[in-house]
Amino acid sequence: MKKDSLNLVERVTAPTPKWFKIIRNIGITLTAVGGAILTAPIALPATIVTVGGYLILGGTVATAISQTAMQTDNDNEAEQKENSKQP
Repeated sequence: MKKDSLNLVERVTAPTPKWFKIIRNIGITLTAVGGAILTAPIALPATIVTVGGYLILGGTVATAISQTAMQTDNDNEAEQKENSKQP
């Protein structure tokens, strides 16, 4: 896949490397935790609400950046070699 001429849609739909899938899942989890803190039905201290906002921000950024990472042909070959070594 030619990586120099991709638009955003092609880049997001391209295969994502394993490491960035892990980061994406962590980002989604952080966003969910931050959302749960902000929408809690009880009154929370301002510090905890602020932390919830930062969790949402950090999780969203991590998810967006990791989703745009794409796997190159070299990555595919290395992953296939690694998978072939496992019994």
